[in-house]
Amino acid sequence: MTIHRPDWERTLVLRVLTLGSDRTLVRVLAPKKDAGTGTLLVKGTMWSFSPKVNRVIRIPASMMHQSWMGSDFSNNDVARSDEIVDRYRHRLLGVERDGGREVYVVESVPLESAPVVWGREVVRIRDDEVLLGHDFYDQDGRLVKRMRTLEVRVMGGRPTAARQRMEKVEAPGEWTEVRVRRVAYGARIPEAAFTLSALRNPRRF
Repeated sequence: MTIHRPDWERTLVLRVLTLGSDRTLVRVLAPKKDAGTGTLLVKGTMWSFSPKVNRVIRIPASMMHQSWMGSDFSNNDVARSDEIVDRYRHRLLGVERDGGREVYVVESVPLESAPVVWGREVVRIRDDEVLLGHDFYDQDGRLVKRMRTLEVRVMGGRPTAARQRMEKVEAPGEWTEVRVRRVAYGARIPEAAFTLSALRNPRRF
């Protein structure tokens, strides 16, 4: 997977491991100056590791909406897991067509007790479970940022969002793009890959 910011002319090459819906490890492979930097999510808690300072830092809730690695994606975007399912109330706004497939447009409004920053979110999900779009609105109902899937390809035997772009409304012309190079669904990844020890000491799983 690569992540690209055109305004910086910066490209990060990433390796992402997931186990279920609540464990994710993101590791930077390139460029060399960022290699080894990692982000670990376990059951809603996030840590980051920087080899430059050789420290693991827990990301507090107050920083979850700050930029991840300087991109247009936030720490929370990387760590979302099932938050939108568990902490939001959902309503089907309509059904569209895209390339002969149905696309469900769903509005998600946070529960009153949910510790989230967005006033509402609107997602577009194809009938084969590919996420085509995600809009984020503030508490006043204003669109703040949006993610769009620009390319869908069959990878690892499944339709996959192979190219996605996140951009902020207030910064037109600036965006962060994620491109998926390879996917292995159903790979056997040990739980030991999702530990603070593994975050600090990269291993091949």
